[in-house]
Amino acid sequence: MAGFTHLFIPGPTNIPEQVRQAMNLPMEDMRAGSFPNLTLPLFEDIKKVFKNETGRVFIYPSSGTGAWEAAMTNVLSPGDHVLMSRFGQFSHLWVDMAERLGFDVEIIDCEWGTGVPLDLYAEKLRADKAHRIKAVFCTQNETATGVTSDIAGCRAALDAANHPALLFVDGVSSIGSIDFRQDEWRVDCAVSGSQKGFMLPAGLGFLSVSQKALAASRVATHRHCYFSFEDMIRTNDTGYFPYTPATQLLRGLRASLDLIAEEGLENIFARHHRLAEGVRKAVDAWGLKLCAKAPQWHSDTVSAILVPEGIDSANVVKRAYSAYQTSLGGGLNKVAGKVFRIGHLGWLNEVMVLASLSAAEMTLLDCGVRLAPGSGVAAAIEHFRRTADMPVAKAA
Repeated sequence: MAGFTHLFIPGPTNIPEQVRQAMNLPMEDMRAGSFPNLTLPLFEDIKKVFKNETGRVFIYPSSGTGAWEAAMTNVLSPGDHVLMSRFGQFSHLWVDMAERLGFDVEIIDCEWGTGVPLDLYAEKLRADKAHRIKAVFCTQNETATGVTSDIAGCRAALDAANHPALLFVDGVSSIGSIDFRQDEWRVDCAVSGSQKGFMLPAGLGFLSVSQKALAASRVATHRHCYFSFEDMIRTNDTGYFPYTPATQLLRGLRASLDLIAEEGLENIFARHHRLAEGVRKAVDAWGLKLCAKAPQWHSDTVSAILVPEGIDSANVVKRAYSAYQTSLGGGLNKVAGKVFRIGHLGWLNEVMVLASLSAAEMTLLDCGVRLAPGSGVAAAIEHFRRTADMPVAKAA
């Protein structure tokens, strides 16, 4: 088929040409004397994306899931009591990992379409006078349901209870796209991955840690090997890794960090919000609803859109791909068949978002959803034109 196949899943995301070209080079010696010229600045510049000036960052050749495991097994001990909430597929998987790694997990199950239950966290923390809870876990952006939670609120709950628990945050589909402030919010372990806001292929797991987390890792007793902080610190401090790194991905990371710095994080956050609002305007115009239950939960990186009764969202995803060469995200777990997802994060602009909405709109019509052709696209166009920073054309 002619033309591009369009990618609008919430990760892996579209890769800028500069990043692709940066990775298109011969393999290099990861033990060469010049290799630290690449790696040492990477460690410092990736900390800027997390807004972590006081701790350090680890770059693992893994997905974000590997960084999840690295955080837990280095900083906690077997049997530690941890507080977690479950409100989507990825918060569910984090809970599952914690249980399988042998932690004593206290789970708060929430309605899918909502996020971290700050009031219940605050209640649990106030009641824990013996400080049995060693860590509190928060998923900043639940990719399955298009829900963003309030991490500053999590920190406020800990502070109000004067509780010493560590704060762990899953920022895989948020960091680099949605506001995140590790030092200000005193997040101890923040996890992300290369294939989302960092605009790279999958294959790098990022873990940014505080000095408090590093201190905890020195007395923690959970077994670990591949993800060992000690091994990483010993070699990273000289610009190397304890095993073979993903060198071409590191070259791409250099290019992506340069793009992030050039645009500026605050501008990136504003761009994502504006583009996400365009998608939300389209959903309203279609007469459909988001999975997110209220505006406070709306994600600026992914929208999970509920389909009408009698429509299988899996057919929407299949039709978009087969008929219009467009990849949309499907529903996962409890929302399988009920939602389709438009990922709007990373390297994209208004016209790319409009392409996703055009494909989604045609597909919905094909699948029997009753809506006015062009309605969603028109609503997004009006939003983008109204909010564009452009000069007003002079009258002829």
